Amino acid sequence: MSASQKEAKPTVTILGAIAKAYHDAFAEDPKVITLGEDLADPEGGGIAKITKGLSTAFGDDRVRSTPISEQAIMGAAIGASLAGYKPIAEIMLMNFTTVAMDMIVNHAAKLRFMSGGQTNVPIVIRTMTGLGFGSGGQHCDYLEAWFAHTAGIKVCAASTPEDAYGLLRSAIDDPDPVIFIENLPTYFAPMSFELPDSSHRVPLGKAAVQREGTDVTVVSYARIALEARQAAAKAAEQGISVEVVDLRTIAPWDRETVLASAHKTGRVLIAHEAVKQHGVGAEIAAVISEELFGQLKKPVMRLGGAYCAVPYSKPLESAYAPDAARILTAITELAK
Repeated sequence: MSASQKEAKPTVTILGAIAKAYHDAFAEDPKVITLGEDLADPEGGGIAKITKGLSTAFGDDRVRSTPISEQAIMGAAIGASLAGYKPIAEIMLMNFTTVAMDMIVNHAAKLRFMSGGQTNVPIVIRTMTGLGFGSGGQHCDYLEAWFAHTAGIKVCAASTPEDAYGLLRSAIDDPDPVIFIENLPTYFAPMSFELPDSSHRVPLGKAAVQREGTDVTVVSYARIALEARQAAAKAAEQGISVEVVDLRTIAPWDRETVLASAHKTGRVLIAHEAVKQHGVGAEIAAVISEELFGQLKKPVMRLGGAYCAVPYSKPLESAYAPDAARILTAITELAK
């Protein structure tokens, strides 16, 4: 084996990181439970096999397969949290959270407030979404802006296995509801990361500067953060130094890190897969403009999904949301 092979980090996936976070949390805390469609081993361990082996190891009372009823899943999770458990509720696809919006927004998010701080709802809502598989308009929307708009809920989305593990462990530890968004196309992508030990946590609300630069700041999260890193590498070949800030947590977002980067470069691009109109990028752009008025070299630029349902057609789906090429074009324009 060569020296470079010995030094190389092992190749892992986000799917594997989430599965490890599940196993470690279950092993450490008997109050952690999970419920959702087909999660137990007799039903296959979930659509992505993340919970495969979990019910065999920890019992069917802690890993519960449910009927196809998102509202029932959320209601049971909220009830269990009020009884002292730490439920991880899986809503198979993010579009299906719409079926349970009453439970999520009117109950999970507000019970601490409505009880004068006497009641906590320590639940994690895992849900999957993302373009790339021709799933059509009812299966792959990014709806994070809805939940970020709701006081009482935290929202996070990882772009690396290390962050997926650390964010999920922090979400399970948190005393309030956390929406944990997973991106299907990144599940199986091998990345050179060494999975951390069970003590690893990524603080909710803390962004990561994944690439330092001086000319342009790109703010993103989830799969588009991967595209941003690719675009930044291409921009470097053109002599443009790009700083990539991965939010990791969308609500609350890390204003301090974003504003520091924006102040340094004076040029900011915000990119996400969700629809551009009324999106997370609009909030971040407004804050940057308010806080750094007169200090920016260019107006803040945004990229996002088209203002339409996600297309089923592969060519249209590919044109729907930002990718590395479009991010690079925007970086080049900002750097002029």
